[in-house]
Amino acid sequence: MTRIIAGFAGSLTLAVPRSGTRPTSDRVREAIFSALEARDAVDGAVVLDLYAGSGALGLEAASRGASEVVLVEKARPAAEVCRRNAAAVARAARGSGPRIRVEARSVATYLESAPGGVDLAFIDPPYDLGERELARDLELLADLLAPEATVVVERSSRSPEPAWPAGIDPERRRDYGETTLWWASASAPDAGGDQPPTPSQPA
Repeated sequence: MTRIIAGFAGSLTLAVPRSGTRPTSDRVREAIFSALEARDAVDGAVVLDLYAGSGALGLEAASRGASEVVLVEKARPAAEVCRRNAAAVARAARGSGPRIRVEARSVATYLESAPGGVDLAFIDPPYDLGERELARDLELLADLLAPEATVVVERSSRSPEPAWPAGIDPERRRDYGETTLWWASASAPDAGGDQPPTPSQPA
């Protein structure tokens, strides 16, 4: 069972697609949002949840004070689940919650025409997504990030570190059993994207 952990929709049960997705565990989501709130990265943020699945990551951000959340999910059954979950969160907000939108198309197609100003991006693709496809997504995302934006990539612990493009600087890696989180942020404006990335250190 997947639930919203905290915020105005705390304890709300979310629907999960019957197949084809891998919901982020409660333990990992708690770790993600504890770290995000420590850096004040959620309240008022514009959030992208890419490869959204059930939308749990983006909707958790919505419940905790994000101003706008976009759930991007190509698979039609999963996109429909995202819509139902988003509607449930909107009802819990009682008319004063964030804007939540579901985009039922591929991540790359969405990012190619998306507006900028993204403060927080979650990328939780299927573990079998190729490294080249992930690198392309990150390259497209880099141009959309607001200053000091945060990027969280969830991968298998057996996957290599993502290929970070100019505009996104890796920060650290955290391991949770079979799951690895890669944390990164938008490059500082004066960095120019030309500095070599700092090697990420295992937890």
